[in-house]
Amino acid sequence: MNLTDLPTPCLVLDRGILKRNLLVMANTLKRLGVPLRPHMKTAKSIDVARLALEGQPGGITVSTLAEAEYFSSHGITDILYAVGITPQKLDQIGKLNAAGADIIVITDDLDTAAAIAAHPARPRTLIEVDSGEERGGLLPSDDRLLEIAHRLGSCLVGVMTHAGHSYSGRSVSDMERVALQERNAVNEAAGRLRQAGHRADIVSAGSSPTARHAQNLTGLTEVRAGVYMFGDLFQAEIGTHGADSIAVTVLTSVIGRRPGRVLVDAGGLALSKDRSTQDAPVDYGFGLALDLAGRPSYGAAIVRRAYQEHGVIEMEPARPIDLPVGGRLRVAPNHVCMTAAAHDRYYVTDGGQDVVAVWHRTNGW
Repeated sequence: MNLTDLPTPCLVLDRGILKRNLLVMANTLKRLGVPLRPHMKTAKSIDVARLALEGQPGGITVSTLAEAEYFSSHGITDILYAVGITPQKLDQIGKLNAAGADIIVITDDLDTAAAIAAHPARPRTLIEVDSGEERGGLLPSDDRLLEIAHRLGSCLVGVMTHAGHSYSGRSVSDMERVALQERNAVNEAAGRLRQAGHRADIVSAGSSPTARHAQNLTGLTEVRAGVYMFGDLFQAEIGTHGADSIAVTVLTSVIGRRPGRVLVDAGGLALSKDRSTQDAPVDYGFGLALDLAGRPSYGAAIVRRAYQEHGVIEMEPARPIDLPVGGRLRVAPNHVCMTAAAHDRYYVTDGGQDVVAVWHRTNGW
């Protein structure tokens, strides 16, 4: 099977680039002396997870209970569900753990902490710490940190944070600064817990940019990162990886031609409408058009408009896309996490145009 045989739009995954990205992150964290708990919220594939876990302790991170159920059914049991748990979801956690999983949950809420401790499942729990993103979590100095720990009792096993604000950085020095802020915040929280007599066996942090550029991770017991596996245009712009390290692209067909632009069958659903690069040095719209071999042969051919099932690529006058209706090209994603979300499988290549495997992925919540 060849890329020319596939239905469009669809996801193409270059296994060679994926393996290279995995190795770079593994070596980075090995140098820093901290194990990786890879985040599978983007990949959502057991085949990718098995590659990502090579040389690692075996735990993963997920963002949905559907992912937790999927990965535990494939034999991965050490799972951190890195979204604040609600009391209503504790029964499902209990069922999965009773079936052999060991799902860790997180909270930053007093009432939820009490509900966790009172639930028959009593899952291991981390307190979420805000290290600067101002999304979820408590500041390390917050008085509620110790009260939540008291309510959790023996369910408490540590703390976690996510430096999502690293995405606003634009230089290596920015990433180093945020990584330090992230490390200091979660260590401060862990120290307060220990001083008060509580457990903090797990000190978990991470984002792909901070994991890649941190200079010192002393005190952390694990790092969580995920988008580094596949890469995308935004991560390339902020220095997480090079422009040649984007492992996932969307295969699409030309469905119309106009002067200076090409219409393709990959629109907002196939590419997503996340505009991550809008405030970055280069605005890639909804993706960058590549040739069938995945090369930037068309220059700055950018998907400027995305309708539900239509994408409009504006071409460089000096480097037009010379393809007939039915011709194929690939689109490098702006934000691969969102791009992959609507697809149910990867068509895997090894650097060429032949499909060497089909890897299925889970979806939903």
